[in-house]
Amino acid sequence: MDIITVGDKQFEKFIDSQTIDMAIETTALQINEEYRDDVPLFLVTLNGAMFFAVDLFRHLTIDFTMSCIKLSSYEGTGSTGILQEQLGIKENVKNRRIIILEDIVDTGLTYEYIVKMLENMQPRDVRMATMTFKPDSYKKNYPIHYVALTIPSRFIVGRGLDYNGLGRNYNDIYQVINE
Repeated sequence: MDIITVGDKQFEKFIDSQTIDMAIETTALQINEEYRDDVPLFLVTLNGAMFFAVDLFRHLTIDFTMSCIKLSSYEGTGSTGILQEQLGIKENVKNRRIIILEDIVDTGLTYEYIVKMLENMQPRDVRMATMTFKPDSYKKNYPIHYVALTIPSRFIVGRGLDYNGLGRNYNDIYQVINE
């Protein structure tokens, strides 16, 4: 499908599933190389990064553990700028190597929030891996260590990304039309 309707909006195909698969596999190879002597803790941000995490984990050859965190700042097609923590970190992360998994990094608000939350827990280091990154929207100074796909600042759905909870199930990524 080249055009889909999600809720009250139309979206056009932007990135096909094969391109996404190759980008995620390349990201996994990079992590495999850099963590071959470590057992990182992947901190999966729910709900969207669940899809990215599963795809990434299939290509990892290293040992790792995982946990989930749930924060929310989106309403419709934009961020409210206010994060709500719905599920926090329960694991002991002291001296652990942490890789935060995100479906998308745009403004960096969620990333900053998680890093500040982790600082008091004294991890050995914290890195970010994201399926999609919008450099033109990014407002923070934290490095993005692993980026599968760099995209322009358009609203997208599919592959875990949603519009008001809908549209996550598409294998391709679609961008909003006329917004």
